[in-house]
Amino acid sequence: MSDSQSSHPWMTRLARRWIGARVLARSAATGSGRVRRPAWPAAPPRAPRSGVSHLFSLALVVTVFATTGCGSSNSGDYGGAHPDYAQALAGSPAPLAALHREADKLLPGGVDAYEGRVAALRGYPIVVNVWASWCGPCRLEFPYFQRAAAEYGKRVAFLGIDTEDSDDAASAFLAEAPVPYPSYTDPGKETAESIGASLGLPDTAFYDRRGELVYLKQGPYDSAAELRADIGRYALAGEAKGG
Repeated sequence: MSDSQSSHPWMTRLARRWIGARVLARSAATGSGRVRRPAWPAAPPRAPRSGVSHLFSLALVVTVFATTGCGSSNSGDYGGAHPDYAQALAGSPAPLAALHREADKLLPGGVDAYEGRVAALRGYPIVVNVWASWCGPCRLEFPYFQRAAAEYGKRVAFLGIDTEDSDDAASAFLAEAPVPYPSYTDPGKETAESIGASLGLPDTAFYDRRGELVYLKQGPYDSAAELRADIGRYALAGEAKGG
């Protein structure tokens, strides 16, 4: 069978009908008896879809992924008005004020630097947001951390881990959505994995006053109220709200 026949099944069917009709006509003309249908090889496999169809399917998958999960750089309610951090955090204790002076900084040093900072903050509960500038859900929840850091930043230490990101992209994002605390760069994801954040982004870790990791939320917060509830439950457990 020719290449053209194998790539066009309808041509094969048409050829079969034409030859079958000729055999029937010859049988009728010669008066022969029963006509045996000519044997044909098994039908060739259906030809793959065209390149245009594949491109359309791929574009559809990419569009759905970009609009529903990490990978989107355009999702999220960020870049608008943010709290007045100077006013909200005035009078913070010295260790927390030191964090506020490093607002939006990207700090190197990997796991050792991060763990050293957690140890230095013993005596204060810590909330750590694991994020990346390319992650849509991370961007979506960023305003919740802006508000929480302003509300609780005189009692709770906030840190970030910017994972699998470039410094340029992260800095550009932080210029649009500033926070009053630094983030540790984590291009190889070692720091995130050291606290168990290995399934995806975003994640949020909660440490108690002794520097013990007490809870890791995997996935984004759906509201500022949900984040506030976890801060009260895990970071400020046993404390009366206020002050």
